[in-house]
Amino acid sequence: MPTLEFGLDTFLPVTVDEAGLPIGGDQVIRNAVEEAVLAEAVGIDSFNIGEHYRTEFMDSAGHVVLAAIAGRTERIRLGTAVTVLSTQDPVRLYTDFATLDAVSNGRAQLIVGRGSLIDSFPLFGFDLADYEELFEEKLDLLVRLLRQQPVTWSGNFRSPLMDQFVSPPIPAGHIPTWVGVGGSPQSVIRAARFGLPLMLAIIGGRPERFAPYVELYKRALQQHGQSELPIGLHSLGFVAETDDEALKIQWPYYKEQFEWAARERGWRPPTYGQFLAEVDHGSMYVGSPETVAQRIAAVMRTLSLSRFDLHYAIGRIPHDRRMATVELYGREVIPRVRELLTAAPEPDDAAAVVGT
Repeated sequence: MPTLEFGLDTFLPVTVDEAGLPIGGDQVIRNAVEEAVLAEAVGIDSFNIGEHYRTEFMDSAGHVVLAAIAGRTERIRLGTAVTVLSTQDPVRLYTDFATLDAVSNGRAQLIVGRGSLIDSFPLFGFDLADYEELFEEKLDLLVRLLRQQPVTWSGNFRSPLMDQFVSPPIPAGHIPTWVGVGGSPQSVIRAARFGLPLMLAIIGGRPERFAPYVELYKRALQQHGQSELPIGLHSLGFVAETDDEALKIQWPYYKEQFEWAARERGWRPPTYGQFLAEVDHGSMYVGSPETVAQRIAAVMRTLSLSRFDLHYAIGRIPHDRRMATVELYGREVIPRVRELLTAAPEPDDAAAVVGT
């Protein structure tokens, strides 16, 4: 069995206090550090921060928060839930995470993607018409910087490099870098072509619909002469002592978050029935530790996953509730998933994940 990794993902949402009022962004960041410190204490493998430039998320400088976490932890891996590489300078990204790797004693990792939200494009002066070409070019440069220096390189969106060393240096194999994919076959093939692990971002619908992407990735790896590489999954969830408690806590915040998204993107507002459908057989891992563990183990078998990252406590759920779900995920869910995956699969395991 491949090495399994179980992580936590967060966008550092602006949460509310006991009175239901939003807390300050500075406190959100300090709370996230506490959540990560707890994550290590309860045995979670990685803590990963997204990248957004919006008033409801405080994750615009995740590498700084990760460095603060590194100073208070010793084991947990520290990475990004996604880095919007299209609007980053790969040289600066390399220096940030090579430095994080040094201060954390080799614990830095990355997930890079094109970004489903486009706030960073106008903010940093990039043209959405270059969406695909930007990512391709910048991924090429980042991979070269990570794998072998000095680098000689030229492209269309930044100045060329000629026999360039970039500091600090990293040992071979450090800063494992995954490509995040939300549903584009071209992105799956690109990950294989560059020889990078695949991270599927599934935030709605039945997860088994991504099985063709897994097969495409495996075929593309073979076609490009690459060895077998890990596949991971990023999905939403919340853990409480009982199923009823988890549903009761998560639903109003989920509803609020996705109503915002619906207004912005022209979607239909979420209903409670849709929420329950996602919890029962979609991409929401909400419930008691046993319920969540069973669903995670089933999807990991179905999609041949070796990594699962839980984007925990969606919306403005208060810090104490977030801490509680972190503790249950680490102390109860992860050990149970490992136990389930080492046992012989039951004939109806696949049915468990698809809800049939």
